Amino acid sequence: MTYEFSGKSKMWLLIGMVVGAVCLGLSWFSGDDGLHTRFWSNFLHNSVFFTGIALMAGFFMCCSITAWAGWYVVFKRVWESISMFLIIGIPLMLLIGVTVALHMNHLYHWADPTMIDPTHENYDTIIAGKSGFLNTKWYIGGTVVFGLIWIFFLSRIRSISLAEGQTGGDGFEKHYGIRKYAALFLPFAGFGSAAMIWQWIMSIDAHWYSTMFAWYTGASWFVSMIAITILILQYLKGKGYYDEVSTEHFHDLGKFLFAFSIFWTYLWFSQYMLIWYANVGEETIYFKERVTKYPVLFYANLVINFVAPFFILMRNDTKRKMGSLGFVAGLVLFGHWLDFFLMIKPGVLHTAHLAGGDHGGGHGHDHGHGHDVAHGAHESVFELGFTIPGLLEIGTFIGFLCLFFFFVFTVLSRVPLISKNDPYIEESLHHHT
Repeated sequence: MTYEFSGKSKMWLLIGMVVGAVCLGLSWFSGDDGLHTRFWSNFLHNSVFFTGIALMAGFFMCCSITAWAGWYVVFKRVWESISMFLIIGIPLMLLIGVTVALHMNHLYHWADPTMIDPTHENYDTIIAGKSGFLNTKWYIGGTVVFGLIWIFFLSRIRSISLAEGQTGGDGFEKHYGIRKYAALFLPFAGFGSAAMIWQWIMSIDAHWYSTMFAWYTGASWFVSMIAITILILQYLKGKGYYDEVSTEHFHDLGKFLFAFSIFWTYLWFSQYMLIWYANVGEETIYFKERVTKYPVLFYANLVINFVAPFFILMRNDTKRKMGSLGFVAGLVLFGHWLDFFLMIKPGVLHTAHLAGGDHGGGHGHDHGHGHDVAHGAHESVFELGFTIPGLLEIGTFIGFLCLFFFFVFTVLSRVPLISKNDPYIEESLHHHT
């Protein structure tokens, strides 16, 4: 059976995309600075969020292939389609890198060339020391190189998988090719994602670093990917597709959602606890800023992404109830979008202040000594779109989400939903937990 992407579905998703485009456009004119900081931070926030979800779909699929897992095979076309969103996501991240290089925005403090010029009054010894990695060449080059590698391997896996589904009768011959590319993809995904997480997200707070940050961000992406997989499968089943996807498959996806929400929380607590216990100024300022000036988001992040899924999904039967599972999946997807908001917005706002934006805070530069200047010395005021998401942020999220769904459903509609010649299909069809 092939999914029919109906005109009505396309229309609603296109409306959502238009709403997102309008909200993103309005954010260009929102605020009182000439840096368009709200626009660029919203663009970065949503681009990196959905690009990471696509990468995690490919990563988990390749992990499952390499591990000889068979339970997911009945809906593997969904993960293949989600992973192909990298074709959209990588150019979006590349666009951000190019605009940073052209000084069209002030997303990253390290992008100011005066920060690494020892003859300039703005010289920053910490940023200068990191300039070998924190530079636009690395940002753009890493995005292009790793992006092309990820897309190449995942495209090859998908093409061989489609060929396997069309021809059949060759046993494991084509599947060995899939497994080879999956094994090769994993190290590039593992090490490459860490390097790009440092570039894309962690370097927003250029003076701060955490060796756990890549794990933390990757876990947030992974949970979001599981949540969006559940929502897509529930939608397709509601439309009469994927009768073969049983309660057992949803139960397994629910267990992953439950388990990795706990794993994300373990990373959240470990990163916070170690930095709090060590009490080193250059490390604690990251959390001090978020606890004192973004308390609603800081604690809501933990409640939405841990407390809610933990207590709702703790019962075994809850993972088998489509209403409860779908509710938690939607809640957690939005919750981790808020998680990325909290990762990105405070640091971007600081950079805008330092670059001379009139956000209501102070001006000035940090010359490598005053971390208070670079990390929160500006007056604490409420700023819609930065302190909490506003309607423009929610609308932009809806637009990107609709773009994501439109792309995934378009790719999904081009091939049969089930690969009947996959050697593990029978195991998946008769899967029991």
